[in-house]
Amino acid sequence: MAENHVNREYKSSLFTWIFSDREAALSLYNSINGTEYDDPDSLEFTTIDTVIYMGMKNDVAFLVGGEMNLYEHQATWNPNMPLRGLFYFSEMYRGYVESRKLNIYSSVQLKLPAPRYVVFYNGTNDKPESLELRLSDAFLTDSKEIHSGTAVAEARTGNRQPALECTVQVININFGCNRELMQDCRKLYEYSYFVDAVRRRLHEGMTLEAAADEAVTECIREGILEIFLSRHRAEVTKMILEEFDLERHMQSEKQLSYEEGREEGREEGREEGREEGREKSLIKYICRALSRGNSPAEIADLLDEKLSLVEVICGVAGDFAPDYSEEKIYDALKRGNKL
Repeated sequence: MAENHVNREYKSSLFTWIFSDREAALSLYNSINGTEYDDPDSLEFTTIDTVIYMGMKNDVAFLVGGEMNLYEHQATWNPNMPLRGLFYFSEMYRGYVESRKLNIYSSVQLKLPAPRYVVFYNGTNDKPESLELRLSDAFLTDSKEIHSGTAVAEARTGNRQPALECTVQVININFGCNRELMQDCRKLYEYSYFVDAVRRRLHEGMTLEAAADEAVTECIREGILEIFLSRHRAEVTKMILEEFDLERHMQSEKQLSYEEGREEGREEGREEGREEGREKSLIKYICRALSRGNSPAEIADLLDEKLSLVEVICGVAGDFAPDYSEEKIYDALKRGNKL
């Protein structure tokens, strides 16, 4: 099997790690598109795997068959993936043009690989097996300001179609969904099985640590990602702990916000204590995400927090890397009146 392309230092999820292998990525591509490419070396990775563009990095991207493919994994529902895809594709095309020394000012039209964008979703929200998201769904088409002068604009241009579009195919990869795709792509089936094995144990009341460890044992025994998990058991377990811990944090934050809204009348002392606990918890999860190589923009998206707040915390946390003492970071933020 070909060596993983992804830089271990920057991999953001187990999905990214598995499908940053050429054979696995090509198998997934063939299964989605009904193609039969059989040479992994024909696949050229274009993944942005270092934080070099607007503080963002993507999961798996590659060129094959005249197409520029962007594959993203999402464990939390995010309707803004078309906008993020626009940023990603802009950087990937810039890299494509520069690496091939193409002249965008040429009088001859350049030929470019067609963009294909797929998001693999395995969160806990109830979603259909497949759906489509479009960037144009976010445009302010109902705004009076946008529509002022529409008649004049239509007379001049003949239409009012948006100048940009980015379409995302969202595929639900929770275990039991999209069975035909899972049959065609064994690695995707095994990844789905493994995540389900962890969640089954969590539903039974196991701790996250025990659930992850037992899921790894079960999968090795059942031949699910057997070689991969045997070789990287400790690293995979650590990654799963971080991924599920962040997912749980988001769910608890939403519940906390709901409960706080119902308890506004509680005494001020308890309110302050609760706020301090929330701030320290936020610092904790931001530090964990930083240690995994996530950017402030990704962390804000992952934790559903304001980017400005996350950037402030990341800025102070950087002074305490790589140990990231949460108490020291909290104290420094308070001293600087940044919280």
